[in-house]
Amino acid sequence: MARQFINPPDLATPPNNMYNHVVKVGSTVYIAGQVSRDLDGKTAYVGDVEGQVRQVWANLEKAVIAVGGSLRDIPPLTWLVPRIWGRFAVPDWPYYRTTLVVVGLADPDLLVEVEAIAVIGE
Repeated sequence: MARQFINPPDLATPPNNMYNHVVKVGSTVYIAGQVSRDLDGKTAYVGDVEGQVRQVWANLEKAVIAVGGSLRDIPPLTWLVPRIWGRFAVPDWPYYRTTLVVVGLADPDLLVEVEAIAVIGE
């Protein structure tokens, strides 16, 4: 099955073009860990966990829309957090998640990273 590598134009270019935001294989979509970066690649909402989570959700949505899906097509999530903080969830959205507490993320200003897998059209 052919793989499509996608970097949506409304997401910041991955640093040093080291990876792609989205890889689509058939109806399965793998979304690279999204962080609180704006379109210019700058960290948004420095020091604001809730603001960063909102930016991450917006980035996830842009990634899944780029392949014809929506946030509801993403059942599994993996959260990476450098420390324990409050629970954030989308109401009435049945999903499961894995939360990993890590020593740090790629930038010390980042407070959360979320990667996802979506299934489109199933």
